[in-house]
Amino acid sequence: MPSLHYDSLLMRREGLTRDLPAGDNEDLRWVTNSSTLIFGDHDAVLVDTFTTVAQNEALIEWVKEHNRRLTHVYLTHGHGDHVYGIGQLLEAFPSARAIGTSGTFAESQIQAREEYRDGFWGRLFPGQIPVPVLPEIIEDDHFELEGHALQIVQAGHTDTEGTTFLWVPDISLVVAGDVVYNETHMYLAESTRESRMEWIASLEMVKSLDPIHVVAGHKYPDRADDPATIDDSIQYLKDFIEAERITSTALELYESVLRRHPRRANPGSLWGAAKQIKGAPASLPRK
Repeated sequence: MPSLHYDSLLMRREGLTRDLPAGDNEDLRWVTNSSTLIFGDHDAVLVDTFTTVAQNEALIEWVKEHNRRLTHVYLTHGHGDHVYGIGQLLEAFPSARAIGTSGTFAESQIQAREEYRDGFWGRLFPGQIPVPVLPEIIEDDHFELEGHALQIVQAGHTDTEGTTFLWVPDISLVVAGDVVYNETHMYLAESTRESRMEWIASLEMVKSLDPIHVVAGHKYPDRADDPATIDDSIQYLKDFIEAERITSTALELYESVLRRHPRRANPGSLWGAAKQIKGAPASLPRK
């Protein structure tokens, strides 16, 4: 059986919450998305796509450079910045199938609506959002790449409902989607106290696999795919939970977490969550 390998492409974009308190980490007001190619001798699977037309065009060229037949595009969850490239990828690789779980499909449907594609993402990235295409629903808990099982693991409500990650035991690889974050503020605007505890339990499940490589859906560009990011994500959630308990206002919550995590990318994600949770809802509906 041929051995598997992986490679990741990172794309940086502006964060989505842009009304941050003045002067806070202005050099970090961006976020990087990752897309991961898992490949053998002849075939490959891509995990997640990007936000804009230009980013996905670059992704297509990057996949082609690997000289493999793309069989699947697997979507870890349904947020637009992970699924909007489906149509472009399928047009470039017509023999490939775009697949996701029923939870991913449901969230993708929401993100495909005009209020999100045009009113939310399109307002932030004018004229840059692809026409949404929905993935096929996969009912099995795995699919194969050159005889190797790629296992779909349900993670429940992490940064949104119905999230998953991909486990590749033969190379001890977790492609985590947004279950794990790497030196980036975690997206908590859709979370509750209960779901944050559920997220911690999902991270413990990732940790129990004892992976060697963990590719986060959002990562700082110069950081390795280190399994230590699992514990880092758990600690971030615990710090947020404690800060939410002891603070009264959005600004207090934001500043409390920022003091503990001062140099993570995308502080706008933290600010948006703080406003949502402390009763001053952000103007953006999701993400």
